[in-house]
Amino acid sequence: MNGTAYFERMAQYNLWANAKAYEMCAKLPVAELDAPRAAFFPSIMRTLNHILVADRIWMSRLLGSSISMPLNTVLYEKFDELRTARMAEDQAIIEFTGNLTDAEVTADLTYHSVAGDAYTMPRDLVLGHMFNHQTHHRGQLSNMLIEAGADPLEIDLIYFAREQLA
Repeated sequence: MNGTAYFERMAQYNLWANAKAYEMCAKLPVAELDAPRAAFFPSIMRTLNHILVADRIWMSRLLGSSISMPLNTVLYEKFDELRTARMAEDQAIIEFTGNLTDAEVTADLTYHSVAGDAYTMPRDLVLGHMFNHQTHHRGQLSNMLIEAGADPLEIDLIYFAREQLA
C-alpha cells in the first residue's frame, strides 16, 4: 500500500472510530459528559473538544493556512453541536487524504507550533501524528466512558479492518 492509500484508510478509520465513540457518548447524561475525570483534558467533553481543536490546527497547517488556538479551547459546549462539527471535520479529512499525491505525502511541511516555534517535518510524519494523536485521546476517552458506566469502546484499527474486509 502506498502512502496516499494508507492515509486514505486512516481517514476512513478515523471517521469510523469517532462515530462509534460519539454514539457511546450520546447515550450518557449530559452531567456525565461534563463530570471531572482523571485525564489530560479533564472531562469527556473537554477531551472531545481537544481532539477537534488539534485536528483543525493540523489540517490548517496541512492546507497551508495555519490557525492557532490553545489546545484546551472549548469550541462547543453542547454535545450535539460538537458531534456535528466532528462529523464535518472527519469528512474534510477524508476529502483531504483522498486528494493527496505521492509528492505531497513525501514533501516536508513547515509550520509554527501553538507556542510559535517554527518546525519543518516530513508531511507523512505529520499525517501519522495527526491520526495517532486522535487514537491516543480516544484511548483516554474509552477509560472515561467506562468510569461513567458505559461499555468500553471497541475501536481498534483491526476491528475496523475486519468490518471493511468482510
